[in-house]
Amino acid sequence: MTGGHTVVAFDAEMRRLHGTVERMGRLAEEQLATALRAIAGVDADLAAEVIRRDPEIDRMEAEVESLAIRLLALRQPMARDLREIVAAFKVASNIERIGDFAASVAKRTVTLSGLPGAAPVQSLAPIGEMVVAMVRDVVTAYVDQDATLALDVRNRDTRVDHAYTALFREFLTYMMESPQHITGCTHLLFVAKSIERIGDHATNVAENVCFLVQGHAPADERDKDDRSSFVMPEPPDTTP
Repeated sequence: MTGGHTVVAFDAEMRRLHGTVERMGRLAEEQLATALRAIAGVDADLAAEVIRRDPEIDRMEAEVESLAIRLLALRQPMARDLREIVAAFKVASNIERIGDFAASVAKRTVTLSGLPGAAPVQSLAPIGEMVVAMVRDVVTAYVDQDATLALDVRNRDTRVDHAYTALFREFLTYMMESPQHITGCTHLLFVAKSIERIGDHATNVAENVCFLVQGHAPADERDKDDRSSFVMPEPPDTTP
């Protein structure tokens, strides 16, 4: 009977671990989507709500860490069970970083709301939509243990890098043409980088899902195509 009770308790703890990671992921997705709505409307009140909720993700990460350590110490799991615990630990760490970057977008929104003039916030919409979809799908891949979906998310990161490089060029050019918007566009450059980094963390989660399901991470090197370090803005047109 003791062995049976032990198995039931272990299964319950594993379900709690997975459930906490899923809740973290869904909240991080919600936080990102809300932060993007806030910056699209330069809505400081909505941004403040994102900032207020960020500690919820931190608390859940601490819960995952505590559960994972308890399971490793007391249950001494092997094989697939061990992979599930390790993957949950790593996934939670990446989700916590996604939440931090979403909060960073929100903080930049609060700052932008106090600046004069209108910054080109609408340019962030395409990359934002791509990254929200990546976060949503990679959480689903974790919950469903779907390596195919996880690989699809991983492959999308190159498109995010392309979009970020294009944004970097666009904002630099806008700053050269409209020096009065340099401060606002500088904040938008940081926002764009935060969104790009969220894509990187979603990709890390995808690789951990592959590890969980297949027993190994993808063998091929991840494509990285962030060319922002080499971008030279076009000089403004001074033709009379």
